[in-house]
This record gives sequence, structure tokens and C-alpha cells, in this order.
Amino acid sequence: MKVLGFESSCDETGVALVETRADGPPRLLAEALHSQAAMHADYGGVVPELASRDHIRRVLPLARQVLADAGCGLHQVDLVAYTRGPGLAGALLVGAGVAVALAAALGKPALGVHHLEGHLLSPFLGDEAPDFPFIALLVSGGHTQLMQVDGVGRYTLLGETIDDAAGEAFDKSAKLLGLGYPGGPALARLADFGNPEAFALPRPLLHSGNLDFSFAGLKTAVMTQARKLGPNICEQGRADLAASTQAAIVDVLVAKSLRALQDSDNCRLVVAGGVGANLQLREKLDAGAKRLGAHVYYPPLALCTDNGAMIALAAALRLQHGLADLRRDGAFDVRPRWPLDEITAPATAGIGQAADATQPAHPL
Repeated sequence: MKVLGFESSCDETGVALVETRADGPPRLLAEALHSQAAMHADYGGVVPELASRDHIRRVLPLARQVLADAGCGLHQVDLVAYTRGPGLAGALLVGAGVAVALAAALGKPALGVHHLEGHLLSPFLGDEAPDFPFIALLVSGGHTQLMQVDGVGRYTLLGETIDDAAGEAFDKSAKLLGLGYPGGPALARLADFGNPEAFALPRPLLHSGNLDFSFAGLKTAVMTQARKLGPNICEQGRADLAASTQAAIVDVLVAKSLRALQDSDNCRLVVAGGVGANLQLREKLDAGAKRLGAHVYYPPLALCTDNGAMIALAAALRLQHGLADLRRDGAFDVRPRWPLDEITAPATAGIGQAADATQPAHPL
């Protein structure tokens, strides 16, 4: 079965084609992605209306490209999946509207997918797929969460951020250092030239005894230090502050993740989301997990950011496990705010049964 997936939750337009297999996990046939980073750079962040308009311009050409690259005709698509939420309402509506209209035109079912579930399951597209159960560190945009994952659709929240997420801490700190947008990757690149011990920045909730996160205080500490250094800060000083900031964020993420592994007596950790591409985070997690006799799984670097492949994959896996709430009536909705733990489905849910009966936030 071939699943065409659309991702449009924020500032990346992603389309991908995934094929299910009886003898193994689904495989990626083709994918295409357009980032709006350059368009939003002048504004220092995502402008929702501009994001929605750009999705409209990009989504159909990307879909044609994916089908051509896969050597697949539209009539060969069996299921059309889209990001239902969370994300920007207008941006979500573009992907959802195109996906459902396409499915209706083809006489095929459509399936709305949780954006974070896509990230959570994205390592299954890598060369080394994890087995269930595992602990998952989700570090995507405004989300930082630790989850116990016992299977597809079986997620238990262990800890989450109580204010700023790790990705926000990267981006906001980068802006304080004058690094522009998107800030996280720029800060990580600059940190390579700095001393991570140059500034004594806080590690919020590091010894809290729970698995929750907090990065708002770190952002304030970076702002205070940047003001002390003044507007004429030298390049080495900026690199040192970038390195110290990255070290503080990574230390907290690593410590909490390893604690979750120990508390659960689990030997597998999955890391997904944009911050999961950070090389220092990967190095420290790998080293820490090795000391515990555990292993860390990551999606391919190209699939750490938002992408259509993870949406098609999540839909394919839900279908395989009998948890797909398939729609054939042309109706759809989007959910800009949608906690991941709300999509945990009962074990008896089957194909075509709704696992989430919550009223839609934006019915159409």
C-alpha cells in the first residue's frame, strides 16, 4: 500500500510517498521539502499569513515532483495523509485541504496525523529501526517532552517543558547574539569556535528529581550576559557565549533522558525533532547511553526537521496496527493545539475506528 503524506504545520512544505511492506517497516519511496526560512529571515521569525500563502504555492509542485521521482501515478496512491495538528491554523488548513480534496478526487481515504507522532516514529525510516518499547526525547520547535513508547499509539508522557522548549532556547539565544533566523543551527555552528565553560550559565531543573524541563531562566541568563558584554562584543566572546548556551541546553536534555532510561529500566532511547540534529547532543547522548548499556536511535539527519516522510510513515504504521481513523466523506478539521497523549488509542481500536473523539478545533 502506498501512502502520500503532506506536512504543512509551520514553515516547511513537505510531501512524501511511503510504501508499507508485509515483511518489514514501511519504506520511503520519494520525498521533497521546501523551507521558508529565507522568506521569514527578514522578520526574525515565522509570519503565519506568509507561511500559509507559500504552502499554497509549493504543495502541488512538490507532490508532482515526489510522484515523478517515485515513478508512481496518482491512481497508485492508496491513502492520503496530512498533518492535522498541532501547528499554525492557516498553514495546517492548506495541507489538510489539498490532501482531503485529492483523496476525494481519487476515491481514496484520507487520514489526519499528529505532527509529533510523525517525529516520534521518524527513526523507523533510518537504517537502524528501534524495537518497542523505548523512551523518546521529542525536541521539536516549541515542544520538549520525554515519552514512554510501548507501541504505535501507546504513549505515556513522562516529562515536558513548563515554559520555553529547547528549540526556543536555541532560537531566542541566537537572536540575542544577533545570529538571525533560523537561530538554532546558526548558534550551533558558532559554538564550534567557542569555549563551553567560558560562562557559568544555569541548568534549570537539572536536579529537580523529575523529568520536566524549563529553559526560560536560561534564556534570561543569556540575555543578561549579552548585555554585560555590550553591543561591541568581539567575535570570540559571541562564540564563547554560544558554546556555553549550547552546553547548558545539552546538559539538561542528556541528564533528563538518561534518568528516564534508568527509571524505566529501558535500553532504547529515540531522539526526534529538529534539535535532534544537534551534533553535540548526539555525541553526549551516545556516550551516556553507552555507559548505561543502552542505545540511541535517530532519524536520518535530513528527516529531523519537519517533513512529509514522517507524516506518511505515521499514517502507514497506524494503518498497519489497526489504529487509522480513515475518512472517506471529504470532511476534515485541524487542531492547532493537540497534546500528543490525547491520541493514545484503546487496544481494541480497528481500522476505520476513531481513536480520538475530541471535537475539532477548526471544523470545515
